[in-house]
Amino acid sequence: MFILTDNELQQYINDDIPYFDLTTYLQGQSNKKAKLSIFTREDIIVSCSEEAKRIAELLNCEVESFVPSKTFIKQNDVILEFSGKYEDVHKAWKVCQVLLEYSCKMASNTNKMKKEIESVNKTCELLSTRKSFPFAKKLCIKSVIIGGATPHRLGLSESILLFPQHRIVYKNEKDFLNDIKRLKQKAPEKKIVIETETYEDAIILMQNEVDVIQIDKIKIPILKKIIQYKNENFPSVSILVAGGINLSNVKEYASLGVDGIVSSAMYSSGMADFGSKMKLLPKEN
Repeated sequence: MFILTDNELQQYINDDIPYFDLTTYLQGQSNKKAKLSIFTREDIIVSCSEEAKRIAELLNCEVESFVPSKTFIKQNDVILEFSGKYEDVHKAWKVCQVLLEYSCKMASNTNKMKKEIESVNKTCELLSTRKSFPFAKKLCIKSVIIGGATPHRLGLSESILLFPQHRIVYKNEKDFLNDIKRLKQKAPEKKIVIETETYEDAIILMQNEVDVIQIDKIKIPILKKIIQYKNENFPSVSILVAGGINLSNVKEYASLGVDGIVSSAMYSSGMADFGSKMKLLPKEN
């Protein structure tokens, strides 16, 4: 599993603390020490605790305990504890907690979707889109991987996916279909994925040796027909479904026998319900 670099974490810190903490500076209590405990108010999958730990360290705090990513913890469990100078603990407090609130909720909802899929289709993958939060891609990708998803597309450079908008450069549909063979020849180690929205087009794509068909926003009865045709005639073709799939309906789509479910829903999970407790530490003799 990858981790965010110190440079990336420092930039995140600088967004919140560009100069200094005015509140604790005015209090003038820099000679005192404090300890902070961040805990969850709900059952959660831990995500990006390594980054939260490192943020505390970058802000001159000493980490006393933390729970590693991918760990399931229950309500009231402590996820991170650190101590240090009173003003440093305050600096680290919210940047650590907010990062954990977003990432843990993302991982937890991803995990729930993955379990819904597995309950009806052991061979179907949950695939995350590239529609992550701007400027927070690494955090989002790490969180959904921790939750059990696989990145569908990390960007435009590593996969071939033709949308209807890519077809406009061809004179006609025949030219587009003929070009599929050329694309497969130019990128022999890649799969050609084409998105469609209709039964008729999906059948034509199968007949023209497409590797993967991504079906967007299609009604369940039509999707069933496509999968039945695929199973009977082109079993090697993979079927992905996308568009409006979330925790409330992912099980229904997975039960149809698709190979993958493409979703952005994990990114809009909101924030986990976390709390924190801070206390002053006794003066050292």
